[in-house]
Amino acid sequence: MRIGLVCPYRWDVPGGVQYHVRDLAQTLRGMGHHVEILTPAEREESLTDPFITFAGRTVPVPYNGSMASLQFGPVSAARVRRWLREGRFDVVHVHEPATPSVSLLVCMIATGPIVATFHAATTRSKWLAAVAPLVQPWLEKISGRIAVSDFARRVQVEHLGGDAVILPNGVHVPFFAEGPTLPGYGRGTGGPPTLGFLGRYDEPRKGLPVLLRALRTVVQEHPDARLLVAGRGDAAELDRLVGEELRPHVALLGEISEADKAAMLRSVDVYVAPNLLGESFGVILIEAMAARAPIVASDLDAFSRVLDDGAAGVLVPRGDAAALGSALCDLLADPARRAELADRGAAVAGRYDWQVLTRRILAVYETVLPPDGGVVTAGPVDDFPAVPPTGTAAGRPRIRRPPR
Repeated sequence: MRIGLVCPYRWDVPGGVQYHVRDLAQTLRGMGHHVEILTPAEREESLTDPFITFAGRTVPVPYNGSMASLQFGPVSAARVRRWLREGRFDVVHVHEPATPSVSLLVCMIATGPIVATFHAATTRSKWLAAVAPLVQPWLEKISGRIAVSDFARRVQVEHLGGDAVILPNGVHVPFFAEGPTLPGYGRGTGGPPTLGFLGRYDEPRKGLPVLLRALRTVVQEHPDARLLVAGRGDAAELDRLVGEELRPHVALLGEISEADKAAMLRSVDVYVAPNLLGESFGVILIEAMAARAPIVASDLDAFSRVLDDGAAGVLVPRGDAAALGSALCDLLADPARRAELADRGAAVAGRYDWQVLTRRILAVYETVLPPDGGVVTAGPVDDFPAVPPTGTAAGRPRIRRPPR
């Protein structure tokens, strides 16, 4: 099958949607399918893989408690039109199509089978409430709809109409389950108890300040405890938040590779997710469970569902540093409980392996394919006013494709 995947967010900035598209593409190609990706980036030169096509640059805008990428206009539309016409895809799979992005442009321009995945979990979205009537005609061209969680499905139902099948984010379970630990760290080696946090630590919704307050309680009962912090943010601001008292207990790893992330998750005694809001799923929890790291997490609905309502991890009231500190102290003092959670978590993670989920996504593709065949292409230029055909005002975009 020839499949076109569309990522609306900058490919060169780490994020859940980018990882989802990347891993789905990798798994589909491993199954023998022809897959191409259309995505924005800061620089075209950063997209080195021949199956990834540059859709243009983006403008960052606040969305769902984070920063999303806004991309619209005739230049991007010209690239979309050519990518569609030359790709001859059996199906195009767009992600987050309700934002003003390359995903929405594909819905506007494409004719043929379109599948969409909805990731966002903000049910009270002023943006969606405002634009839903405007984008509805184009979103109605979507033949198959997927939501990564029940919350993301509710966004789809309440704001955009229709329904969606729930297929969560996936992880490559073997990649996280087996491999080395970080140098100098290692779960079960008799070293000091180690906690882990991964995320944009200067983003309030990720909850790192709550974890740091809880850490003050932890070090009172476990004086040699350490916290590993990985991700992007302002290191100087983090150092200020940590303060003199906690500085010996906190190690900043910075932005790390996927291999180092897996090694970190295999190294920690407990992974902590103190997030406060805006999480539609929580793929990092699945990755941690695949690495057999016991989890303590905020009681967000999305996290509760992933952790089987607390059977596969400890849930604490979000924003409650005292409750978080108490839960961490109890778990660090109870190796048997940690082992039990590791076993349950590993079983849960198996449900989210990309090999399992990709087969279910392929089943959605099969439902939208026309019985008489045909491919996705670009509709007439007149269907999208003010968008020049390829090679006019927008110039001739360079489309890179792998050899057939």
